[in-house]
Amino acid sequence: MNLKELASRLGLSPTTVSRALNGYAEVNEATRERVMAEAKRHNYRPNTRAIRLATGRAFAVGHVIPVATRHEIVNPIFADFIAGAGETYSRNDYDMLLSVVPDDQEEETYRALKSKGNVDGVIVHAPRMNDPRIALLHKIDMPFVVHGRATGAALPYSWLDVNNRRAFQRATEFLLDLGHRRIGLVNGLEFMDFAIRRRTGYVDALTARGLTPEPALMASDEMTEISGYRAARKMLMLPAPPTALLCASMISGMGARRAVQDMGLVMGRDVSVIIHDDDLSYMKNGDDVPLFTATRSSVREAGRLAAEMLLELIANPSLGPREKLLEAELIMGQSTGPAPV
Repeated sequence: MNLKELASRLGLSPTTVSRALNGYAEVNEATRERVMAEAKRHNYRPNTRAIRLATGRAFAVGHVIPVATRHEIVNPIFADFIAGAGETYSRNDYDMLLSVVPDDQEEETYRALKSKGNVDGVIVHAPRMNDPRIALLHKIDMPFVVHGRATGAALPYSWLDVNNRRAFQRATEFLLDLGHRRIGLVNGLEFMDFAIRRRTGYVDALTARGLTPEPALMASDEMTEISGYRAARKMLMLPAPPTALLCASMISGMGARRAVQDMGLVMGRDVSVIIHDDDLSYMKNGDDVPLFTATRSSVREAGRLAAEMLLELIANPSLGPREKLLEAELIMGQSTGPAPV
């Protein structure tokens, strides 16, 4: 079936059907739904090349990844986010353009994507405080959604984030309720916005109980197994070691568990450990009973939702900034218990 035949069945002009299929705002929602339903019923798929020529749209979304040696994007969690976003793109006949570039060419890459018309919008990863990419993307008029938030950004922007401050506040409160008073934080890199918010939640929970946060019980590094191991081991060798550790990811938590075991201690009895679990499809937190007590939020679902937000902004440029804050669950596992006497 071609476009003319589909339009004839619907009693509409080919132009109206084409615009309905391609998300033009001037087509009312009832007509759009009727066209989409009929197209699906007859397995009609528009000619993507022709649509691109007619609309000037690329039907592609960009992800620009800087090659930084000390950068959270090296974490394999990124793969699950991309997988979730990819599901949304595929469902909407969009392609994904992944650009891995040297750090000093990131701005140039965004400008090139815009000038060449290679993508209709981008998702911004790993936001930092006062992130300069937000002002740049506004300036070049590129639709975008930020995965996370950028504290200090002067311009409005669309974002999707997990409530990192609340998640780590709640986890710290849980450990305090178990009687722990010396709690270590094994955090991510703290020029990253999410890590700043997690530290804030941890500090807020301690100070609310009259405890003074100690620099010796706080570490900031890449979320790798070896970094988690080194940070946890250093804390556990203190004259007054922590009885609990709060880790920024499952991967760093695995390093903390190894450090606990190397010290001849038992996780969950001598030292409690809480991780942040991104509910990864390829790295599960145990089977029926979680290995780690965790603050859990699916990064794959975040990818799906962020992609949906961006496609909405591309289809309807008049939409204002969109914001979505996801809450993390606190999942009970085998890695926590009362503070040792």
